[in-house]
Amino acid sequence: MPITYNVLSGVQLENDIRFTLEVLPNNPQLKAAGQMITDSDFMAFIYLLEDEIGYHYLKFGQEVWPLLVNTLKAEKDPSLQIGDKELILQGFKEELNMLIFNIEGNDNYGADFSRAVEEAFSEILQP
Repeated sequence: MPITYNVLSGVQLENDIRFTLEVLPNNPQLKAAGQMITDSDFMAFIYLLEDEIGYHYLKFGQEVWPLLVNTLKAEKDPSLQIGDKELILQGFKEELNMLIFNIEGNDNYGADFSRAVEEAFSEILQP
């Protein structure tokens, strides 16, 4: 069963965005999987991490969505600070961008989640 790590904060230094975890993982061998899914029940985006056993979830709840908007406007993918190690979240921007445009006007994700995404990412979704 995948372990879920909640991202509750991050920092932006010019064009670099770095997220931090509430609890550090026990496995320092985590790698970026380059894929993102949603958890519409909990109003979150989930970036997949992997190790030799399987996938783990990096969960981005609504409290960090403003930083996700800034991530989409940044030049490069964000990173995750794990202790003294920095992990680049490869494919993060592309995956998130694809998801928010797919969610826009699509109640298959749930009307509440779709509405929340449309509001939070309105400046990205505007033509």
